[in-house]
Amino acid sequence: MRYFTPEGTDMKASVIAQGCMRIAGMSDAEVDAMMDADLEAGVNFFDHADIYGGGKCEEKFGAYLRRHPSARDKMLLQTKCGIIIGKRYDFSEKHIVECVEGSLKRLGTDHIDVLLLHRPDALCEPEIVAETFEKLHTSGKVRYFGVSNHNSFQIGLLQKYTRHRLIFDQLRFGPVHTCMVDAGLHVNMKCADAVVRDGMTLDYCRMNNITIQPWSPFRAAVGTAFGFPHLRLSRALKKLAKKYAATDAAALLAWILRHPANMQPIVGSTDPARIAGMAKAADVTITHEEWYDIYRAAGHKIP
Repeated sequence: MRYFTPEGTDMKASVIAQGCMRIAGMSDAEVDAMMDADLEAGVNFFDHADIYGGGKCEEKFGAYLRRHPSARDKMLLQTKCGIIIGKRYDFSEKHIVECVEGSLKRLGTDHIDVLLLHRPDALCEPEIVAETFEKLHTSGKVRYFGVSNHNSFQIGLLQKYTRHRLIFDQLRFGPVHTCMVDAGLHVNMKCADAVVRDGMTLDYCRMNNITIQPWSPFRAAVGTAFGFPHLRLSRALKKLAKKYAATDAAALLAWILRHPANMQPIVGSTDPARIAGMAKAADVTITHEEWYDIYRAAGHKIP
């Protein structure tokens, strides 16, 4: 496993992160097996959200930490807040603090390493968010902060008011969902791919040393057991996997990791064998040509 240190932090984070949104219904034995696979593979970064499983995912993880208290020092915990499902988004001080307190209790820890604002709140008051971040940091409850699903202007507005560097932006990205890349490749073109849909967030994050965390990198690309319904993409990934003695899923992650933005993909599989296979992507560096081969195989055009 490779590790990186996000700008302005002292964290040594694995380049692949484990997403924990599917663990609510797992048994203790299944959670233990997943965690053993992660830690053995060198994955030390775990992504949560207060809404995952209605809070049960954090509870399950907290139960794991109670069974294995020494494991907390070997990992970095990230959680997200700000969504009230089906109703609204809420970046008020009251809601953010309540979410953090709830996550700390469910996870059974005294601090969260990274707190992300889950989705943009149209009524966001950045001054209030900045004050809330300061209180959470000063109290020792949250070490670092970031955002999720925010565009470049939303990040810039919030960063204007807070002294805490926003270190992550969690965004959907994978071979099938490439909005962040398409617009940059189709500059000055009259086509749908030329439309800037996110305020050039990819370039903004690179300019400001913000790490992008791709979520659901396999969505719309994978089916049962990582079978790829896109025939051309499936063939291209299998070819890549064979060359590097890796799994199809690892080949896809290697494609993401090859991008010079130095992203940290969030993987959601809870299967120990798949986790072990995907972790090998950290040791694979595909070529410039292979990256474009996968991009085109996913149905994207080169102008």
